[in-house]
Formats: sequence, structure tokens, C-alpha cells
Amino acid sequence: MKFHLQFPITPFLKKIHYSDKLLFIGGCFADNIGKFLTLYKYKTLINPNGISYNPISIAISIKGYIKNSLVSVNELFLFNECWHSWEHHSTFSFQDKIQTLNKINNEISLAHKFIKTANYLFITFGSAYVYKHKDSSKRVANCHKVPSNEFTKELISVEEIVVTYTNLLNDLKLVNNNLIVIFTVSPVRYIRDGVVENNLSKAILIQSVHKIKEAHTNACYFPAYELLMDDLRDYRFYKEDMVHPNDTALKYVCDKFLEAAIDEQSQELVGAIREIKDAIQHKPFNTNTVAYEKFRTFNCEKCKTIQASFSEMDMSNEIAFFS
Repeated sequence: MKFHLQFPITPFLKKIHYSDKLLFIGGCFADNIGKFLTLYKYKTLINPNGISYNPISIAISIKGYIKNSLVSVNELFLFNECWHSWEHHSTFSFQDKIQTLNKINNEISLAHKFIKTANYLFITFGSAYVYKHKDSSKRVANCHKVPSNEFTKELISVEEIVVTYTNLLNDLKLVNNNLIVIFTVSPVRYIRDGVVENNLSKAILIQSVHKIKEAHTNACYFPAYELLMDDLRDYRFYKEDMVHPNDTALKYVCDKFLEAAIDEQSQELVGAIREIKDAIQHKPFNTNTVAYEKFRTFNCEKCKTIQASFSEMDMSNEIAFFS
């Protein structure tokens, strides 16, 4: 008996290999799948501006990486005893202005170098709603809990998203013609906007992504949203807030991603590293036995074999653990 509706996912035409560099930008899903692949030793850079939800702010951040547009002191603002940037997540906010500025600009410079040689750019759209700061007339990526009466809320159109990303993808080709852009729509529901409003927002994002994909040969789509909404489709796959996918759901989506996007050799390597990660979590009753010594030696040699086969992969922590 089937308890969920599985659907086929079109495999990527060009599969991801361990030697590839992966840049993740956008909502929580970009953050989660980026951390998942980082755990399995992929070369990743995740959200250099911090988590961002709306397509306009995401595009602004990517343009900043292309141009290496560093932030000036005058662009920061003080609120609740911390200095903030409208374009950055609160993880970049500190009481010291220079500390805030340095962390922001260090990440921009890192992203500028990374994007020029990256193989894949993952963009996750979260919401089609944007908040416009009344005083500055600036659409912000993060409100930093500034009172809501200082903003106006807007629903951006499919047309604006498509035009914005048509220009952005053309700009990206100029700095990295080999870059493949993978779009996803976050399965996280933004019910603070309202249930009906959230569905309208997601519909705009999905339509926009498919129009972008159809117009650009270097763009593709991974159905993370559909895997939660149509495949799993059950609240047991959500956290207690009934909004965010739980660990089981995230692992399921990530495994589906591996099947569709990762080449066969890399999938085998993911399996080997997963076994090593599981072995690290093993808690022996007695560490002074011959059996445990064999266990450590076996896994240490497995780590060394992987390290020897993939010289760019760093297995030093795992080797040290089992040594």
C-alpha cells in the first residue's frame, strides 16, 4: 500500500561532481541543502548575506558579488544597540560598527572570488512579498525587527522577477560563462502573510522560475516545493510550528536531490562518507577491546583511502578521530 505520491524528477543534464564548487543563496532551503552537502565534503559557500527570502533582495546580493560592491559605513544603521545592514541577516549585526562592516565586506569579497569560478549557483525563492522602508524608499532583505509601521508591504509581479533575473543571468555569463543556475522554491510556508496570501506568493514564484528556466539554457529547476506539498504531504513531516520541514523531510528532499543532481561516482562517495559519519556517532560500551580497535582501524583506513582518491577533500578530522 502506498502512503505518499511519488513522482519522477528529471535528472540534471550535467551532474554535479565532487570537484565542483557550489554557491547557495536564498531562503532556508538553500541554507539546509548547502549544509547537507558541506557535511559530505562538497566545496560550498552558503548565503554570504545570510538567509534572504524575496527574489529582488537575492538578485541585489548576487549583483553585489559580481561587482564586489563593498558596503560603506554610511549604509549601516543603529537599532536596538546593534549596527545593521538592510541587505544582510541579523547574524551580521554587532554592537561594534567596524565589526559589522568587516564581516559584511569580508563575505562579499569571498563571494566575489567564489562566483567567478563556481560551477553551480543555487537560488531559493521564499516569498514574493517585499518590505519597502518608507524613509529610504529601499526594499529590504531583512527588517531587523524595526517597527512594521516604518515599512510598506508589496507583492512583486512575475514580470518584474523575470526581467530582474534575465538581466542577472546575462551579467553572470559575463563573469562565469560555465555557471549553471539551479532554482528552487522554498517549501516553508510564510503563514505570517496569511494562508491565502502565502499560496498566491508561491504561485508567483513558481511561475517566475519556470519562465526564467524556459528562456535560459543554463538554468534549471529542482522541485523541493513539490516534494513537500505533493509527495510527503503530511504534517508529520513538519516541525511543531507546522510550517518548517522537520529533519526527516529535509533528509528525504536532500536524498532526492542527490539522485537527480549528483553523478554516480559522487553518489558512491556520499554513501561512504555517510558510513563514516555514522561510525563517528557510534558510542562503544568499552573502548579497550580488540573489536573496537579493529573498528577504529577499519574506519581510519577507509578515510585515508578516500583522502588518497580525492586529494582536494580534507578528511583530517575524521582520520584524527579514528587514529
